Parts: sequence; C-alpha cells; structure tokens
Amino acid sequence: QVQLVESGGGSVQAGGSLRLSCAASVYISRPPACMAWFRQAPGKEREAVATFRSDGSTSYTDSAKGRFTISKDNAKNTLYLQMNSLKPEDTAMYYCAAKWGNGCSQLADDFGFWGQGTQVTVSS
Repeated sequence: QVQLVESGGGSVQAGGSLRLSCAASVYISRPPACMAWFRQAPGKEREAVATFRSDGSTSYTDSAKGRFTISKDNAKNTLYLQMNSLKPEDTAMYYCAAKWGNGCSQLADDFGFWGQGTQVTVSS
C-alpha cells in the first residue's frame, strides 16, 4: 500500500541543476521513519545520496554535501532532491525509498519501499 513515483530526471550539462520529485501514495497511518534518495550507476552498487528523517533532520553523502538538498512537503506527500552544480559522476538512476520502523539508514537493504527510478545524465 505504498507507491513511490519519481520524476524530474533528465540530461543536463555539467554545472547545471535538476530537481527530482518523489510523490508518495501511502496507505499506512503513520509517516515513514525515513525517506531517502539513492542512486545507482551502471556496474556500481546502489548508494544513498541523502536521507530525510521523520523529525526533519537530514544527512548527505560526502559527494552530495553542499550541492544537493533533500526536502519534504508533508502536505503533498512529496520528497524532493534539489541538485546543483551537477558533475558527470552524478550520472545514475536515482531512486526514492521509504522505511518504517525505527530510525534512518543509508543501507539500501533497510528500505522496504522503492520507486521505479528516474535517470539523471550529466555531460561534460
């Protein structure tokens, strides 16, 4: 009863910006403990980019700090990832994920609900 739908991906040149959105259709009474953006490049492991806890606190992977901002509009049940100063190494499929239960995590295996992904391609 949880559906996550990402949008906003695309192709940009290095230095450009994109804003990803994740619309959540949720039929569970309590909000998720944690939502996150992950990304996966071809041949690489899926890695956490940014997390958003239910208390509003956030965390970022080192490569995202200072360039990406995760936010959530509770009224719209939508998670965002604003990505600025994009680099070719940011090219990947980006996924939205949610977990219930306690706490937050940067481990993909801890998240039980995933969107279908949106492709981000950054050219040099």
